[in-house]
Amino acid sequence: MRTITRTSTTEMEVTSIRLEKILKDKLKDLSGNQGYQALIRDILWNYVHQKSGDYRPQFCRADIRATIEAVARKDESCALTGKLIQQNEPMLLGLTIHGDFVPLSVGSLDG
Repeated sequence: MRTITRTSTTEMEVTSIRLEKILKDKLKDLSGNQGYQALIRDILWNYVHQKSGDYRPQFCRADIRATIEAVARKDESCALTGKLIQQNEPMLLGLTIHGDFVPLSVGSLDG
């Protein structure tokens, strides 16, 4: 998992955002002791990293619960090895312990 560096709230800019009450309540429930504003920042940082190409989830073989054979529809990067999986190349989709599917190169679970 990605570790996000915490910035002091005194160094942050104040931004106003309108949320539906039910969404805010669900965020509060999910955030626990972290607080819903910190959770929103984590969600936004994850989105920015994913969209900018900076996001590289780190998994180990023990994190993969099941696999499904697949064919890459576009170039992918193996979540375990970082190896390039080229478009139209056989690959695996790995179901993680968190319930997400991640691209895996064939043979990445061997050994």
